[in-house]
Amino acid sequence: MRLRTFSIFTLIGICLMAMLMSSQASGQQAAAPAAVAASTPTWAPLWPDGAPAALGTAPEDVPAVEVFLPAKNPVRSAVVICPGGGYAHLAIDKEGEAIAHWLNDRGIAGIVLRYRLGPRYHHPVELGDAQRALRYVRAHAEQFGIDKNKVGIWGFSAGGHLASTTGTHFDLGNMSATDPIDHESSRPDFMVLCYPVITFELPYDHNGSKVNLLGNSPDPKLVAFLSNEQQVTKNTPPTFLYHTSDDPAVPVQNSIMFYSALVSNGVSAEMHIYQHGPHGTGLAQSFPELRSWPDLLEHWLVANGWAQGY
Repeated sequence: MRLRTFSIFTLIGICLMAMLMSSQASGQQAAAPAAVAASTPTWAPLWPDGAPAALGTAPEDVPAVEVFLPAKNPVRSAVVICPGGGYAHLAIDKEGEAIAHWLNDRGIAGIVLRYRLGPRYHHPVELGDAQRALRYVRAHAEQFGIDKNKVGIWGFSAGGHLASTTGTHFDLGNMSATDPIDHESSRPDFMVLCYPVITFELPYDHNGSKVNLLGNSPDPKLVAFLSNEQQVTKNTPPTFLYHTSDDPAVPVQNSIMFYSALVSNGVSAEMHIYQHGPHGTGLAQSFPELRSWPDLLEHWLVANGWAQGY
C-alpha cells in the first residue's frame, strides 16, 4: 500500500514536471519568432505619402531608411550611411548594414539610406533623398534618443560623393513648410568619406558615377557644381577621409583635393591614405594591411565628442 501511494505521488510529480517543461519550451518557441522579426530589415519611407519626382512605387522608387539603434548611446550621436555602387546599385550589406552594426557597437545610432539611383533618376533627386534623411533623423531625435546637433553622414565611393554633396550643398530648413520634417537642417554635423568620388572634372572623375547621376552629356556648369572640391566653404562640416594610393576605380586625388580644400577653408579634417589596396574595402576586415583604418576613425570620433571616450 505504501509503495502504491508513493507511486501515485511520483506519477503526479512527473506529470507536473512534464507540464512545466512543456510550458517553458512553449514560451521559448513563442519568443523565437519575435527575435527573428527584430533582425529582419525594416525600411521606413522618407516620404510616406510618396517621394517627390517618384516614377513608381517599387522599392527602387521609394527612398527609405533602415534604423539601427544601439543599446546605449551615451553621447547621443547618429550617422546617416550612404552605401556606394556608382549611383547604379547599392552595396547595402558591406557599406550599409555592416557599418550600422559597427556604429552600434560604439554606442552610435546608424541609419542606412536607400536612395534612388541612375540612370532612372538624376540629380537633384539623389541629393534630395540624402537631405531628407538628415532631416528625418533630426525630426525623430527624441524617438531615436539622439542629439539633433550630432548627426553625421558617412559615404562610400559614389555614396561618398552623395555624402560630400550634402556637406557642401545644404540648407538650414524651411520653417514655413507644411511638413514639419522640412523644418530641420540638412547640414551634416560631420562627414566620413571612404574612397569617395568627389570630382566630376577630368582627369580624376569617376565617369560611371557621373553618367548615372547626370546623364551622358551634362551641362559643364552642373559638372562643376557637383565637383565638390570646388564647393567647400568655411561652413563645410569636419571631415574624416580614407583612401588607398593605388585605388583602381576612384583616383586618390579625389580625397586629396577635398582634404586640401577643407584645410584651405579652415575646416577641421583628418585623412589617412594607405599605400596599397583595392577599391570597395568597406571596413577592410579581409585586408590585414588596411584593417587599422576603422580604429583611426574611432579615435577621431571620440576626439570630437561623437563617440564615447575610452
